[in-house]
Amino acid sequence: MQSEPGAQIRIDTLPNLRDLGGWSAGGGRRVRGGLIFRSTDLDRLDARGIELVGALCLRTVVDLRTATERQAAPDRVPPDATPVVCDVLSDAPDAAPAQLRKVMADPRNAGAILGDGKAEAMFEQGYRQIVRLPSALAAYRRFFATLATEDRRPLLFHCTTGKDRTGWAAAVTLTLLGVSADDVMRDYILTNDQLLPALRPVVDRFAAAGGNPNLLQPVLGVLPEYLEAAFDEARHRYGSMDGYLAVGLGIDDGLRQRLRDDLTEEAAR
Repeated sequence: MQSEPGAQIRIDTLPNLRDLGGWSAGGGRRVRGGLIFRSTDLDRLDARGIELVGALCLRTVVDLRTATERQAAPDRVPPDATPVVCDVLSDAPDAAPAQLRKVMADPRNAGAILGDGKAEAMFEQGYRQIVRLPSALAAYRRFFATLATEDRRPLLFHCTTGKDRTGWAAAVTLTLLGVSADDVMRDYILTNDQLLPALRPVVDRFAAAGGNPNLLQPVLGVLPEYLEAAFDEARHRYGSMDGYLAVGLGIDDGLRQRLRDDLTEEAAR
């Protein structure tokens, strides 16, 4: 039996882990469960965590992080899964989604970087970059080519906190499979419920070091405006999401139909 859409898979050392399955895909179909997963990075997995992730029967782990992020926190990939690098921000490694560690390292001066709406503006710009950068287009193109290959599934994809580059990958995947815009946003916003509680110790350390914890909400969580900025950028540059998929990512009608055939199923009545 398929779990509720967006249900969290609870592994202490891997927060924000969930299956993309279960969402209604229109036409009496729904996204198949057990094939596509999203999460944070895998560097904190302990032996029990690796065992639990291994139970998902993953064949592929797609890493959307920069080289600097990967070197600072290498994934611990289950033995039966093949790692695939899709570096979204290699053309802009200083973009907001890749700078969480840097921001957290200087709590006392964080206000100058994040205060007065700067964090929100920085992340909205970052989301536009993950749509328009050549490295982003190449990375997501490779991601979907991997996802479309049957023997690479089940597949898990992630960035650092599993919310920005991962959030866009999930949003595009669900969109091309026929999931409604409202449900795409629901999946995206679930990060605030599934990730932020796990980051409470991070917030507490930030505050203890002299930082204002209120500054971290738009950094560690997600806002609808971030995802809306990415969709707006895709429509602005390509005319529509269909244009972004076809021209930006090279997903033609045939590949889109194959993905829908493979990754959705008839919904139970």
